[in-house]
Amino acid sequence: MPLLTILTPCYNEEENVREVYARVKSAMATSPDCDYEHLFADNASTDKTVPILRELAEKDKRVKVIVNTRNFGHIRSPYHAFLQARGDAVLGCVADLQDPPELIPEFVRKWEEGYKVVIGVKNGSQESWLASRTRKFYYWLVAKLSSDVELVHNFTGFGLYDREVIEQFRSTDAQYPYFRGLVSDFGYERAEIKYMQPARTKGRTKNNFFSLYDMAMLGITSHSKVPLRLATMAGFAISLVSLLVAFGYLVAKLMFWNELQLGLAPLLIGIYFFGAVQLFFIGMLGEYIGSIHTQVHKRPLVVEKERINFEGPEPNISRRRRHPRLVATASDGSNMAVVGQALESDDAEDQANSRAVGRRAR
Repeated sequence: MPLLTILTPCYNEEENVREVYARVKSAMATSPDCDYEHLFADNASTDKTVPILRELAEKDKRVKVIVNTRNFGHIRSPYHAFLQARGDAVLGCVADLQDPPELIPEFVRKWEEGYKVVIGVKNGSQESWLASRTRKFYYWLVAKLSSDVELVHNFTGFGLYDREVIEQFRSTDAQYPYFRGLVSDFGYERAEIKYMQPARTKGRTKNNFFSLYDMAMLGITSHSKVPLRLATMAGFAISLVSLLVAFGYLVAKLMFWNELQLGLAPLLIGIYFFGAVQLFFIGMLGEYIGSIHTQVHKRPLVVEKERINFEGPEPNISRRRRHPRLVATASDGSNMAVVGQALESDDAEDQANSRAVGRRAR
């Protein structure tokens, strides 16, 4: 029987975790041919979320919990938990219940039909008019800027992903991934399930202007070089316009030497205009440099404080890719011995491969 991992990232969701657990359990009861586990990834909640998750995990061994040492953000923590999932497929279901758990059986049916990617696409939302229009503009802008990948409009990441797709994510070794962009970038044939996104009824959203701006810029810098090329083209265009204006001013001054008095206003306007253009493109360049800076750090996605109800073998990940996660686990230091043994094993294997290559060369 295939195993499905339901992944629910949460941060200060004490009012919602019981309900999302109950609704997921009820939805999975309608899919008897598929076993499941419910993985909660807690991003160092400061309310009663973790105690509630402990209680749920004690009563139901299907409930797994990962607790982080601190808040690692709304991108790194869910992605880390996504890679730690043990199931043959993973389905993300947010704690605020804006991804309806009742759609899970429909996702499972599409997966059983052979689709490795099944995504939920909003055909409407109960959010405010301003938020809806802003989101639509963002999807339109990113679609126009993305030259090589066609991103899915109104797709937030809600979906089911086969183990093959999960391993594809793992192979990217991304430090700060734009998840929904990678889903499109991989190019797997996908099934789309339309749904109406309900409004949050309990608790407060953890998203603010800065987190939404961060996600927007991540989507642009991850899938488009257009802003950088716009800076180059704008530089040429503004240089040409400046040359023409300077030539026109020279001709006008020669023809109307005494009458032409422009004053300081055009000069100040020009200085402020070109200053604003320069700051805009320097900021855009900084976003790309910041993205590179994040990737080259090679820091662990998160540092785990605790795992609950995790028994048996680890997820199906290659031996070499186990090392960073072991180092990134907060423990009494016993993992360091495991890392050392794994590295010695790697060294021995590399030496054996070198000797084999030498014999073939002779």
